[in-house]
Amino acid sequence: MSASETKEGLVFGLDIGTRAVVGVVGYREKDTFVVKAIESIEHESRAMIDGQIHDINKVAVTVGEIKERLEKKCKITLKDVCIAAAGRVLKTEEVHVEIEYDDETLILEEQVFDLISKGVEEAYKKFQSENEFGEKYYCVGKSVIKYFMNDMFILNLLNHKARKIACDMICTFLPYDVVEGLYAAVEIAGLDVANLTLEPIAAIEVAIPEKFRMLNIALVDVGAGTSDICITKDGSVVAYGMIPIAGDSLTEIIANYCLVEFNEAEKIKKGIEHADEVEYEDILGLKNTISKKDVLELLDSHIREMAKQASDEIIRLNGGNKVSAIFVVGGGGRIENYTKYLAETQDIQVNRVAVRGEDVMGKIIFKDDSVVKDSLIVTPLGICLHFYEENNSFVNVSINDERLKLYDNGNLAVVDAVMQIGLDNNALFPRRGDSLVFTLNGEEKVVKGELGEACVVYLNSELTNLHAPLHANDIINLVPSTKGEPGSMTLAKLNSSNPKLKITVNKMNVTLPNLCTVNGEIEVDSYSIQNGDDVEVLDYLKVSQVLELLDMELKDNEVVFVNNEEADMNTQVYARFNLEIKKKKELTYADLPEDNEYLSGEDETDEDTDSVETEDIETSNDTEETSEDNAEVKDDSSDDKSSKEKSTKSSKAKRTTKKSSESKEESKPAAKSGKNKIITVSVNNQKVILKDKEEYVFVDVVDHIDFDLKNPKGTVLITNINGRKAEFLEPIKTGDIIEIYWEE
Repeated sequence: MSASETKEGLVFGLDIGTRAVVGVVGYREKDTFVVKAIESIEHESRAMIDGQIHDINKVAVTVGEIKERLEKKCKITLKDVCIAAAGRVLKTEEVHVEIEYDDETLILEEQVFDLISKGVEEAYKKFQSENEFGEKYYCVGKSVIKYFMNDMFILNLLNHKARKIACDMICTFLPYDVVEGLYAAVEIAGLDVANLTLEPIAAIEVAIPEKFRMLNIALVDVGAGTSDICITKDGSVVAYGMIPIAGDSLTEIIANYCLVEFNEAEKIKKGIEHADEVEYEDILGLKNTISKKDVLELLDSHIREMAKQASDEIIRLNGGNKVSAIFVVGGGGRIENYTKYLAETQDIQVNRVAVRGEDVMGKIIFKDDSVVKDSLIVTPLGICLHFYEENNSFVNVSINDERLKLYDNGNLAVVDAVMQIGLDNNALFPRRGDSLVFTLNGEEKVVKGELGEACVVYLNSELTNLHAPLHANDIINLVPSTKGEPGSMTLAKLNSSNPKLKITVNKMNVTLPNLCTVNGEIEVDSYSIQNGDDVEVLDYLKVSQVLELLDMELKDNEVVFVNNEEADMNTQVYARFNLEIKKKKELTYADLPEDNEYLSGEDETDEDTDSVETEDIETSNDTEETSEDNAEVKDDSSDDKSSKEKSTKSSKAKRTTKKSSESKEESKPAAKSGKNKIITVSVNNQKVILKDKEEYVFVDVVDHIDFDLKNPKGTVLITNINGRKAEFLEPIKTGDIIEIYWEE
C-alpha cells in the first residue's frame, strides 16, 4: 500500500445511474489519481427511471454487490462512499455576496470559506422564498463564478489584503425525495455517505480540466434517463441544467419496433456500436436480425430531437449565446450521429463536439489494464476526484424528535435544521394577534393584537439560540413562538378618551358619559367590539337617558324643560344644554302656552302661580321678617295683580278669577299654619324677594333674575354665596349675598 494511499485514504466513488451502478476505489498520489479497482453492474429491472430511484431495495442490492466485489479486489472493508445525484428537477440560484472588514485584512482560506458559506446561505434563503409549493430541497452543489476584491474582479483571493471581498456564486438544489432515495439505498447496503455532489459537477472534474475552463465550453452528460448540462466560462462553472431525455428513450423505441423487452432492446442499441447487424429474440421467441442502418434510421428523428433539446438548453444557460465547444460524456451520448446533430443545432464545427473518454484521463492511472477507458466511467471517476476538491457531506440531526439530513457546508446552525423541517418563519419570532377592525363615527379604526412569545431553542438540552453551531447527531428541541391575543376594545375603553357631556340639570353642573351605538343599537360599556362593527359615539343624550343616568324619575306632577322650552323624553340634550324639572304648580304663565293642559288640573291651588293677590300671602308667622319687608311684598304683589288681570284675557281666565276671589278666606288658615315664608336676598347686587315656599335653596333665585341659561355666554357657570362657592341645593336665608354669572 502506497504512502499516499495510507495518508489520504482510499476513496470509494459510486455512480448510481439509471441503467447501471459503477463503483470506483482509488487514491490520490501527487497530481494523479490511482484507480485500484472498478466494478459495474446493470440493474436487473428498471429500478431507476430518469435518475430517480423507484425501487430502493433493488438498487440497494446492486450497490451491495458492487461493494462486496470491490472489497474482495482491494482486500479492505468499505464503509464510506461518495455519490452523485442526477440533475432531475434541478433548481439553481445565482447570488452575489460580500464581506467587509473594518481594517485591511489578510485573506486566508478561513475568510474565503466564510464568504462561500455566506453565499450558500443566501442562495438557500432566496430559493426558499421562491419555492411557492413549499417542497423540501437540498443544496447539492455550489460553484464560485467570480471573485471580487475591493469591488475589482480577481481570480484568486488568497493571501491578498483587502477591506472588502465578494463573489458571484451559483448553487444547485434537488428535491428531498431524490436525495433521500440515494441515501436510503446506500445505507441499506451498509454504507455512510461521505460526500454528495451533482453528476455534471463530478463529470467536469475529469472532462474539462481547470486550465480549459477559461473557455466557454458546455459539458453534456447523457445518461440513461437524463442529460445533465453545465457551462464553463472565465475559469468557472457558470450554469447547470438538465433535460429529461437520454439513452432510455432510444431503447424504448427499439423495444416497441422489435417487440422485445427493455433489456433486449438495450443490447440491440449497444450492439450496433461494434457490428453492422445484431441478432435478437422477440417476445414470441422468434429469432430476428436487424441492421445498424435500420436501427439508425429508426432512431434518427429522435436523436435529432435529443440533440436539439440539449442545444436549446445550452444556449439558454449561456445567456442566449452558443458555446465554443461541447464535450459529451455518458453512455447515451455514444449513439452515432448524436454529436453531429448537436453541432448542427448549435451551429458550430462538427469537430468541436466530441465524446470525451480516454483522451481526458491522462492523469488517471489504472491498476487493472483491462478497464475500458471510455465515457461511461468519466462520471464515477469525477465523483472520486470531487471528494478532494470539497470534502463535505450530509449530517444527521434531530429536531423535535424528527430525524433530518442536512447538507454540511461547514457552517451549519440551528436555523438550518428549523428551515429544513418546513417550519414557517413566523414560528421563529413572536407574532401579533389578529387586528380588530371596526368603524368609529364613519372612520375605519384598527386595534393591533398583542405580541406573542418568542421561540425557545434547546440544543442537547441546553438553552441556546437559532444561530448556535450545529454538528452531527445534535438534538434540537424547539418551542415555536406564539401568536398574541387578538386586538380587543370595549366601549368603555373606547369612550374613555372622548370628551364628556357637560350639561346643567336643575341648576347644577353635571358631567355625563357619552353613549355609544353599535350597528345602530345602544350598547352597554362592557360590550366588546367585534370585527366589522359600526360604532358611533353619540354627542347627545335623550332626556330619558339623562334621567336614567342620574337615577331620577319624573313624577306625574312634573314637567321637563330643555333650554327653557318644554321637552319630552326623546328630546336630545347636547353639551351646555340646560335641563330643568318643574312641578306643574310652579309653572308661571310665561312657561306655558295658552292652551296648556296644566292650567286645568284638579290639584291646582292659588299657590300655583306667582300672580296672586297681595292679601293671599300669609306672613304673620314669619317672625324673622320686618314690617318693611311686608311693605315690599305688598308692592310686589300689586305688580303680580296687574299681571294677573292681563292674563285673564285667555280662554282659561274664568277659573283663575274664581280662585282669586276665594283666596282671601283660604289664606287666613294658611297664615296661622306658618308654612309660607318671605325672604330677601341680594343677587348680583340687586334685591330679590322670594315667597310662597316653606324653605328656599340657591337655585330658587334663578327664576327671579334676568339671567339667560339657554344661551351661555361663557364656558363655566360661577355660583357664589356670601363669597364662597355655592351648592345648587344649599339653603338660603334673608341677607345672603348671591353671585351668578358666566366665565370663560
